[in-house]
Amino acid sequence: MPSITYYLDPSQHDLVTPDGKIVELKRIDEKTLLAEVFIENISPVFVGFQIDKNLIFFNIKSTLAQVGVDGLTQGFELDPISRSAQVQVLIKGIGSLGEKMLPYIKVGSAIGKLFAADDRRRVRDPDYLARMFGRADRFGKPLLSLGGLHGSDDLILDKVDGRTIAYLSIQNGRVLYSPEIDGFLPTLGKALLANIKSRDMVRINQEWHPHLPRNIGDDELLLVRTLPLHIRTVFGRVVDSLLSEGYKHTSASILQPDTKASGDIYELYGKSKRELSDIPLEFYTLEPYREHVFFSDRDQLQICIENQSALFDAFKTAPGTLNERAATFVVKGDQLLNLNAESWIVRETRPFDFPGATHSERQALLIERYIEQQPAYPFLKSISDGSITSQGILLTRYFPSPLLKRMLLGDTIQRCLKGIYFQYPSLAGQGFFSAEDRAILHDLEKFAIPTFWVDQITNKILRYVEKADRDSGMFVPLDQVDTFLKATMIGIYGSNLLEGDFENELRQLLEGLLVLKDSATHPVFIKGKPLALVTGGGPGAMEVGNRVARQLNILSCANIVDFRHKSQSVVNEQQQNPYVQAKMTYRLDKLVERQAEFNLDFPIFLIGGIGTDFEYSLEEVRRKVGSVYLTPIILFGSPDYWKNKITPRFQENLKAGTIKGSEWLSNCFFCIQNAAQGLEVYSEFLKDRLLIGREGPCYPRGFVLVGEDSLAIKN
Repeated sequence: MPSITYYLDPSQHDLVTPDGKIVELKRIDEKTLLAEVFIENISPVFVGFQIDKNLIFFNIKSTLAQVGVDGLTQGFELDPISRSAQVQVLIKGIGSLGEKMLPYIKVGSAIGKLFAADDRRRVRDPDYLARMFGRADRFGKPLLSLGGLHGSDDLILDKVDGRTIAYLSIQNGRVLYSPEIDGFLPTLGKALLANIKSRDMVRINQEWHPHLPRNIGDDELLLVRTLPLHIRTVFGRVVDSLLSEGYKHTSASILQPDTKASGDIYELYGKSKRELSDIPLEFYTLEPYREHVFFSDRDQLQICIENQSALFDAFKTAPGTLNERAATFVVKGDQLLNLNAESWIVRETRPFDFPGATHSERQALLIERYIEQQPAYPFLKSISDGSITSQGILLTRYFPSPLLKRMLLGDTIQRCLKGIYFQYPSLAGQGFFSAEDRAILHDLEKFAIPTFWVDQITNKILRYVEKADRDSGMFVPLDQVDTFLKATMIGIYGSNLLEGDFENELRQLLEGLLVLKDSATHPVFIKGKPLALVTGGGPGAMEVGNRVARQLNILSCANIVDFRHKSQSVVNEQQQNPYVQAKMTYRLDKLVERQAEFNLDFPIFLIGGIGTDFEYSLEEVRRKVGSVYLTPIILFGSPDYWKNKITPRFQENLKAGTIKGSEWLSNCFFCIQNAAQGLEVYSEFLKDRLLIGREGPCYPRGFVLVGEDSLAIKN
């Protein structure tokens, strides 16, 4: 099976070969030559190597056909190993002009190519073509039209014998040649030897006679005209069997997908007194990458990516080891379902020691080299260059390197790339995103390029989403995205070593909150607004929080840090607990940034150590500087525990005068011993009766002890 890279070659299509040149030539009579044509450098993905030979034929150059030269396939041999073909072609002169051209066809002349009329690629549904009308490529050129961008009533689409047929209405009159054509034929012969385009040179010798009849006599060439045809999305082929009786089209019957206004002259011969009224065309699809098909039209692909097992199975086909990067670009459902090792580009990328901005030229060179090593690069470059025109999704073993950001966010790629699916966040950082990764996630979200984690830990497809007015987000199960976007966020802070004895009380507290929200009218927490619970994702108190959330059908989230053992580290390694549904991951050096992205509405503290103290201080600072809405913070556990942890520090700060004007912070923290006390605090707050903030009292111990202190209620 040829590599996927051959499908990205812009110079060839898989249904046609390059032009072949005559290597032997024999004259049969005044009107007939027998040529041996050699074709080389055939693409290894040419479908003619696999299909029935009866479906393959020689297509002579249209410039030759328009001067009355036809080429009929007599036989051929294909060699997939050398990627070459030997074709026997009977060259016939039609009419006097065709006879005059034959002497100028010589050994070395490039006269045509093979076309593989693969029945599997026939367009069967007229809607496939009809939906292209009125659509244009990125340069504003129509994808399919006859006489203009929006098509024409002169193009009739029908279904005949299980295939789509387009009938092109022929204009009145016929095309004849000016007397100077005889002197042009030697030049045309030289153009064939040089294999340069000569169609426009032929055209300048053609004259349109609108009043002449369109019938045909023996040994006569009939050139007719339709409105200018533009084809970008398919190959077209004249269907001889559907022409009016007595008419035959030359073997120059293929209209290539770069056909523009030139697709308006057709060359016929035969014998008939009845005038020809239309040209019937059938169509063959291009390689999926080149079909100019919109993602919204790919119903099967959209169904496939909603089937999570299909995506997990797709990644199983990626070759190479986990030390190698791999990527592929998918534009069709059956392509996704039938991926194999050859469908992927695999690269073992080697990191460079970038010299930095002080060596700007060398830095830029090394970055370009590194970018070109990425397996996604050939696909992104092909999109930029126009070789890939269909919209699709990128599958990549590792989340794309941030150095690809410039390409990913370019206009062309942004329009074509409708999703990024990856298995692992990083080759270097394994399951943990770098700060640069999270920055590009934010940009991809803003540029409407959805990003999905095919996560083997949760065995779910997770989509990256950000809540409104926030520059950070999480990877969330597909069926929970709306919940995450609307949810009131509750956070659990606590030890990774101790679960404590809070689980039942925490469950009752959350159950009570679910009841309270049905009657609450507070902006932070109103009826119909779901709950989500966030922890650090590790064991201990964090696992308790995530477990209770799952039991209560509350979205269970986590901001997970890479606490794997480092040199001189005294941090206990923390495995992700099994109750996490939505998550974001962080490298250890971005611990503070991670904490800033909790974005909690209602923090809850359980027993904890240094990490919990750090989190407590951050929540305290947030309220002091006014970066968050003032909501009550719950301290769950023994009053003595929280007095020993909080009160000495608070009173020392009071004594020193270092929190002057901020003493009111003590009224934001509420120590409770059971769920009922916590629900009392939340109930008063949601009724907008709880007095917290600058106007509230100061509590000398640094927090409100519920059950002993009376809640401060607004007048």
